[in-house]
Amino acid sequence: MAGNTFFFNWEVDIASGLQKLFGPDGISLVSHFSLLGEEIFIVLLLGLLYWSYDKRIGRRVCENLLMINVWGPMIKNVFLRRRPYFDHETIQNYRTVDKNADPLDIQAQGYSFPSGHSANSAGLCYSLAMLLKKKWIAILGVIIPLLVGFSRVAVGVHYITDVLGGWTLGILTVVILNALTKVVKKRWVLYGVLTLTALPGLFYCKSTDYFTGLGMLLGFFGAVLFEERFVNFENTRKPLWFILRIVCGFAIFGALNSLLKMPFSKEFLNSGSTASLYVRLLRYAVVIFIDFGIYPMFFKLVERTKE
Repeated sequence: MAGNTFFFNWEVDIASGLQKLFGPDGISLVSHFSLLGEEIFIVLLLGLLYWSYDKRIGRRVCENLLMINVWGPMIKNVFLRRRPYFDHETIQNYRTVDKNADPLDIQAQGYSFPSGHSANSAGLCYSLAMLLKKKWIAILGVIIPLLVGFSRVAVGVHYITDVLGGWTLGILTVVILNALTKVVKKRWVLYGVLTLTALPGLFYCKSTDYFTGLGMLLGFFGAVLFEERFVNFENTRKPLWFILRIVCGFAIFGALNSLLKMPFSKEFLNSGSTASLYVRLLRYAVVIFIDFGIYPMFFKLVERTKE
């Protein structure tokens, strides 16, 4: 296992103390708060916003989260901080990041600083609070990141300073992109600038989370430009179509992701080789492009059929 080990003693004491206090059953329960910062929940929520509720808000939130999921791994691959359970016998791992890989495979499980889950939760909640301007969302915007950050320490995969770094990254990303959108008016120019900030990771990042994030970023940017030029669908507030759009889009995401893995062996996909990392990048780019660019064409087809 490669990477760097650095920590404050009080961080180890707090993580160990939490695991002793809650015990295995309690920690297993607490670990579910991590779902609020994971890929499945984020794709589901973004689909709800983009496909059904408000395309503009969904696009803005997607942009923020996708940049977090590229910049975060780029920072991680600079610090190369090992996860707490790698180095401390008093800290157990209760929630493996990549369940298909060895828990001690640092390339698959990713580095520790900053916490991606914490960054996602902070970025998501701050984005929604800023765009929707509702008091209850602002309240949840404080509670949810706290719960996610607490769970990441309790399950043994992050130090407290990782969580603090994640919250900072999430909020700063939203602030930076909000400022950029006011200065750069043309979307293709904005996406070009953001892509340029993401590409340097290709020269030094070795963890799979970077290639996943970059693939999703490129796929979404392409999908938005394609949708605006050739599709231009409208949102819906009709309950049945609202739900169907989300369910079908989520099913397409899962089906395509599985389908595009089929030409490759499991050993190759989990090998961490340069080829496997680029296959991962392309797979996520294709899946996201189809789900957010091509799939909305069916919304207009359904509307014409109803007419």
